[in-house]
Order: sequence, then structure tokens, then C-alpha cells
Amino acid sequence: MKIYTKTGDKGTTALFGGTRVPKHHIRIESYGTVDELNSHIGLIRDQNIDTHYKEILIQVQDRLFTLGAILATDPEKAILKSGKERLNIPKIEKEDCELLESEMDEMNESLPPMTHFVLPGGHTTVSYCHIARCVCRRSERLATLLHEHEPLNEQVLMYLNRLSDYLFVLARKLTYDLQAEEIKWIPKKL
Repeated sequence: MKIYTKTGDKGTTALFGGTRVPKHHIRIESYGTVDELNSHIGLIRDQNIDTHYKEILIQVQDRLFTLGAILATDPEKAILKSGKERLNIPKIEKEDCELLESEMDEMNESLPPMTHFVLPGGHTTVSYCHIARCVCRRSERLATLLHEHEPLNEQVLMYLNRLSDYLFVLARKLTYDLQAEEIKWIPKKL
């Protein structure tokens, strides 16, 4: 299989189902940002962190591929006239969000309570988590914009929202595990 097809040389690309759209289409921006997020999560996973976090991040990366496939599908081509699904694409399930929630709950048990916002940084691995969190938020913003024009399964939006929270808690937990400094943001008084 050749990687280059030359079909996008004029600025269009094909969605699952064959529909061609401009490469700047909101659907392309949405799944492209999910792909970017997936790469950042791979970078976190490549760090010297607990094996359990790596295993969860692999599951997250798998779910992001699923989410990307959902976003890359033309909704008009996904369902046959009979109502049966034309393309065999997995779903984001409620359990996917629940896994992130339970992981956050477990990590939070060993963390001091948050009393202020924290400045991103303190350790390279922690910074990677914060960058991934920001990319996740951008992905969520793009997906909600797409949802306004072409409604998505709401589990997609929920998953991105929960994942950004998970990445924030993971950043705090890694700060704790790595004994890095967590700097509170305290606004200057006027």
C-alpha cells in the first residue's frame, strides 16, 4: 500500500464513505486535532512513568482512534436507507468515560486538595500532560462546533471533556510522584 495517493493535491480529502471535502473543513480540523492529541499522549506514554498510567494511556489512544474514525465519517453515508450502519465503526461508550472518572478519583485520593489554579510546568513530563490537556480542549471546541452543524453522538463530546480533566489530574499526580514543585497561581492584587 502506497502512503501517497495524490488525491489530495488540490486541497480536498475523502471522508469515510467517500465524500470529498476541503482539507480545512471543520470535520477535518476535528479529527486532525484528535490525531494531534493522540501523538501528544504517545509522548506522555514514552516518559518514565508508572506502568499503570501507560496502560491507561494506551486505552485512551485506542479510544482516540475510534473517536477520529467517528469524526472522519460522513453522517449521510454512515447509515443505509434500511437504517443499518453502512460502515463498521466502533462507538465511544459510557464505560469509556467511567474509566477516566474512576482513574481520576483514584489519583485524587493521594493528592492535596486544590485551593488555586496551578501554573503548568515543574517537570517535562508534567508539561507534556498540560500540552495534551490544551490540545484536548481545542479538540473539544472543534467537535462542539461540528456538533452544532452536524450532530455527533454526545458520548464523543463527553469523552473529550472527561479526557481533558483526566490529563489535568494526571499532571497533578505526576507532579506528586516526581516530587516536582506545583506552583499555585495567585493573582496580583490591583
